[in-house]
Amino acid sequence: MKVYTGGGDKGKTSLFSGERVPKHHVRIEAYGDLDELNSFLGVLAALLPDGEQAVRGDLAGMQSALFLAGAWLATTPGSSASAHLAPLPVAAAKDIEQRIDALSETLPELRAFILPGGQPVAAWAHVGRTVCRRCERRLTQLIESTDGGEGELAAIQVYLNRLSDYLFVLARYLNRVLGTADTIWQK
Repeated sequence: MKVYTGGGDKGKTSLFSGERVPKHHVRIEAYGDLDELNSFLGVLAALLPDGEQAVRGDLAGMQSALFLAGAWLATTPGSSASAHLAPLPVAAAKDIEQRIDALSETLPELRAFILPGGQPVAAWAHVGRTVCRRCERRLTQLIESTDGGEGELAAIQVYLNRLSDYLFVLARYLNRVLGTADTIWQK
């Protein structure tokens, strides 16, 4: 199977539901941002220190959920293609909350703003967090432009909000595990 088709050479691409849209369409931008976020999670998984199997499992599950979310974003609501998609698991955001709580228990209380950085893997977690926030912004733009705030897009919005929180806590956790203190912002 060839990777290239030539179908997008004139600036249009196909949605999962079959429609051809410009490559700058808000729906394409939204799932493109999710793809970028998924890549950052892959970078994080590749850079994790030995022994972080629970975090590695978290990231693998999150990457899978982002693929599913991307399929929903690539499908026009109400199209026949949406019948082929599984819903985002109801507990997906709650599962992230539990992992945030577990990681947070190992950290000192946060009493000030911190600067992104520290160990390289933690700095990448901060970059992933900012990409996740962009995904949230783009998704809200898509929801507003399609009047699709209910159902799967709303569930994906909640999921992304929790995921960005997870990535913030993960950055702090990884710095702590690797012996680097948070850098406190000085005004």
